Amino acid sequence: ICNKYVEECVSLADHSEVKRLSIDETSKARGHDYITLAADADARKVIFVTEGKDADAIKELAAELTAHGGDPQRIGSVSIDMSPAFIKGVSEHLGQAEITFDKFHVVAKAGTAVDETRRKEQKRDPALKGMRWKLLRDPESLGQEDRTELDALIARATTIRTARAWLYKEQLREILQRKQINVVRALLLHWCSNVMRSKVEPMKAVAAMIRRHIDGIIAWARSRQTNGYIEAVNGLFQSAKRKARGYSNFQTIRTVVFLIAGKLDF
Repeated sequence: ICNKYVEECVSLADHSEVKRLSIDETSKARGHDYITLAADADARKVIFVTEGKDADAIKELAAELTAHGGDPQRIGSVSIDMSPAFIKGVSEHLGQAEITFDKFHVVAKAGTAVDETRRKEQKRDPALKGMRWKLLRDPESLGQEDRTELDALIARATTIRTARAWLYKEQLREILQRKQINVVRALLLHWCSNVMRSKVEPMKAVAAMIRRHIDGIIAWARSRQTNGYIEAVNGLFQSAKRKARGYSNFQTIRTVVFLIAGKLDF
């Protein structure tokens, strides 16, 4: 019954007003089985679900838009992660869309680099043990004791690479809060140059990534478009999947996602 009426509602959808999209993938089962979800970023509702997470998923999305009164060439902005497959798919099938890389993905990459630096360095510096969450969380959310420990570590930035990595992460966060596109570009390039001259190897990989994708990262300053909504949907789906002890077929997954976040009119 659920499948029947969900599919009926989805078949009657009108996508003629869709101008901005958020696209992300989530796992449908253990291992590496994924589904791709797309949401209308303005209406904040899921409009498309398919299996896989390659460029063909974006091709299917474009076809779905066309079938429901939309125009893939009228999509002005798409928020995605830095998946090469998604980048390729958007470029080929949503050709007029400006790609925006969510700033939170970029800062998360820097956070991963901080943690990787800490794990390597704590083998010879026991003081770094127990510091993981203090380094990864927003400093403003830390209690007084944790903030004092963090400040003591950062004060050793000249000798502790983990402390320098944390400073680079926070600098990056501050840069991405700005709104002037030219300023953001100049500061990002300067940040990358500083990092590449450092000895913080994991953060160099982040700098190289930023250089490769700088236009999409800078687009954030203009569009302020994030994948926050679609990632929240992913979280709700994963919660539903756990309660159900998993789903055995894609049709059930599709039905559940649309019931959760399709804003269907029954």
